[in-house]
Amino acid sequence: MGLYFFLIIPVLILSMFVQWRFRSKFSQYAEMQLNSGFSGKEVAEKMLRDNGIYDVKVMSTDVQLSDHYNPSEKTINLSTDVYYGRSIAAAAVAAHECGHAIQQAKSYGWLELRTNMVPVVSITSNLLQWVLIIGVLLIAFTFNPIVLAIGVFGLTLITIFTMITLPVEFDASKRALMWLKNNKEVLYSPEEHVQVRDALWWAAMTYVVAALGAMTNLIYYISILFGRTKD
Repeated sequence: MGLYFFLIIPVLILSMFVQWRFRSKFSQYAEMQLNSGFSGKEVAEKMLRDNGIYDVKVMSTDVQLSDHYNPSEKTINLSTDVYYGRSIAAAAVAAHECGHAIQQAKSYGWLELRTNMVPVVSITSNLLQWVLIIGVLLIAFTFNPIVLAIGVFGLTLITIFTMITLPVEFDASKRALMWLKNNKEVLYSPEEHVQVRDALWWAAMTYVVAALGAMTNLIYYISILFGRTKD
């Protein structure tokens, strides 16, 4: 277990810090009202129209921090705080999710690849924990590596998925910031733009630590598979 703790503890500490910072920043920016008075819904609808997108629906969801774009249904799903909110945080989230809609409209390659991987990754994620547990037990007591090798393959798919997610998320934020910068009607001041950029930066960092966590798990189980641990 020495290798596991050596790998995972720094990532866990970093992940806890990033999650705390992310929630802290969004709580702060949720209290800061936009001078323009735009709601998240209005920001999203305007950004879609400005980019010539009329087949995407902006919807409200009751689950907090569940904001996402559904490329198969072409819906932007915003939590109630974002949908009705007129804050810096609401504008940042709404514009970011619209960034994904623009990606799809422009056939952004990384988004298409990520979307195509979702069904496989979803099934793999549901089964992976048990496959890895059984695989580790088998390799420990019977030296049979087949099940663990299958688990490592599944974990590799998930790790690749988290890595592909990074350019998708960073690009969506880039599109959001570019649009907001050019729309003084939504963001009146440079200070508001800086605040939106800061909010989106910490949101992006949560995906970075998720990718690091997936990579750490993969390295650990690969080391077990090839007999490099001293458990």
